[in-house]
Amino acid sequence: MSALVASGLTLAQSIYSNDYAWMAAPGAGGTTRDGPPEQDSSARLTLGNVGIGATVLLFNAGLSAWLKLGLTRGLAIAAARCVVQLTVLSMVLNYMFVYQSAALVVGMTAAMGVLAAVEVTYWRARRRFPGMFRSTAGFVLASVASVALFGNAYSLNARPAYAAEKFIPVVGMLFGNCVIGVSIGVAAVMETLETHRDRVETMMCFGASRWELIQPITARALKAALLPSITNMGITGLISIPGAMTGWVLGGANVLDAARYQQIIFFMLTASSAIAALLCVVHCASVLIDHSPALRLDRITTPRSASHSRRPPSSAVSRSSTRTSLLTAISSRIGLRRRG
Repeated sequence: MSALVASGLTLAQSIYSNDYAWMAAPGAGGTTRDGPPEQDSSARLTLGNVGIGATVLLFNAGLSAWLKLGLTRGLAIAAARCVVQLTVLSMVLNYMFVYQSAALVVGMTAAMGVLAAVEVTYWRARRRFPGMFRSTAGFVLASVASVALFGNAYSLNARPAYAAEKFIPVVGMLFGNCVIGVSIGVAAVMETLETHRDRVETMMCFGASRWELIQPITARALKAALLPSITNMGITGLISIPGAMTGWVLGGANVLDAARYQQIIFFMLTASSAIAALLCVVHCASVLIDHSPALRLDRITTPRSASHSRRPPSSAVSRSSTRTSLLTAISSRIGLRRRG
């Protein structure tokens, strides 16, 4: 269920970017303080159109029932959330586009950053570490805001750089991409430390520094985190037409302008994902390998549900602490012999 809801949230952000990308498109009528340009009546969609579009989900529900996947309830919840969240979001964005308030833009960006951290920490992560939510929120928000401001100011020629009609759709796409990269990277760090625990502890015995332990783990996790963005950027234009470009074309913009806009968006997506993943991955590894350096897998928690966490048994934690202390003592003796 959590995977379906997470997919629904990411899909909602993509659809939202499609719906509003035309608002910044030259030749599409632009935006004014009175709202979006008038559309032909045949292009307007009603809730009836949405209901007809939702009928295709009956295939998913039928497949789940036939194979007993247990996904029917989660599918219904995800679809309902998609409709409700996008409807509320459209109302909020319409208000922001009309009044052009910097305070509203900052508040909306901060709220999206917090929701992205909730998505990573409480929906996608199977395991957590202390301070995961706070660090994820801070790093993702800083990464997205800095890349979006730079891209809007110097590539998209937005004046000011935080203009709502360009800034909010851009950060929406960046947050959605960062959620995927950060989730993969942090999970890879914890998986690597647990799988290759003996190798890490052996390096400690031979006097490896904290950074020497963290660096190969960080490199492996970053490679996994960035691969989806790089792959998606590489296949664009051959296999798929991306969301922002589709929005521009449907809004009546020049196709070449739409392609250039999408190119800039892809570069921003990849850069923001790399920065956020790097910061989150290094922080995660630093929490699980302390200053001693010692391996602290006892800091990893596995949530039983949305509100409960299960820590490793006390006996396992005790054995881990004893083993780590012994390895630290051995590495210290090796260091003394080397200096001698």
